[in-house]
Amino acid sequence: MNSIEENVRRIREQIAEAARKAGTQPEHICLVAASKTMDADAVRQAVRAGVDACGENRVQELVEKNAAGAYTGAPRHFIGHLQHNKVNQVVGLADLIQSVSSAELLERINRRAEALHIVQPVLLEVNIGREESKSGFFPEEAEEAAALADTLKHIRLEGLMAIPPARERFSGKNYPYFDEMYRLYIDMRGKKYDNNHICSLSMGMSGDFAEAISAGANMVRVGTAIFGERNYKL
Repeated sequence: MNSIEENVRRIREQIAEAARKAGTQPEHICLVAASKTMDADAVRQAVRAGVDACGENRVQELVEKNAAGAYTGAPRHFIGHLQHNKVNQVVGLADLIQSVSSAELLERINRRAEALHIVQPVLLEVNIGREESKSGFFPEEAEEAAALADTLKHIRLEGLMAIPPARERFSGKNYPYFDEMYRLYIDMRGKKYDNNHICSLSMGMSGDFAEAISAGANMVRVGTAIFGERNYKL
């Protein structure tokens, strides 16, 4: 079994190749280690191996691993579904909340950030596959959500995040979803905002991050390819 360091090195090589083909620089791609179910020591190894950020799907794991010092040396991203009653635990702890999926959630995050006297960086989660089982803004709703974020003084919208439908993710049929996301991202970057700073397009995971980069992603969330298979019984 490869070590986490070896896995990160291999992924960096794959990112570099995908970036070269896409006409961009590897250093412009943010590698987020998605560490759901992994212990604090595994996260520390990933940080030492040079990942750009650590991403957690579960609030409890974010809180516990942070208390254990797992993320020292790397930014903390929250990448999972954020329930309204967990907002207070995540705002101010996560350096970036990638999964803002509704206008109400934007406003709740803004209120909590105001109470903490901070500005919270966020991404809008786009339900690019229009799946009923998933949260997120439909593509045609993203512009209105971005306009709302621009009015919230304690929010800084930095871009978009998406996950293609699971049935497509490992079948090589996800490029159209990534391409649609990139066009939405470019359109949003072309608009004038006062507070938004659109710079990140987060899409692509262990099985498809190279394809996402080829479509224009500059942030990828990689878990299994770094840490190995997850143990969901933990």
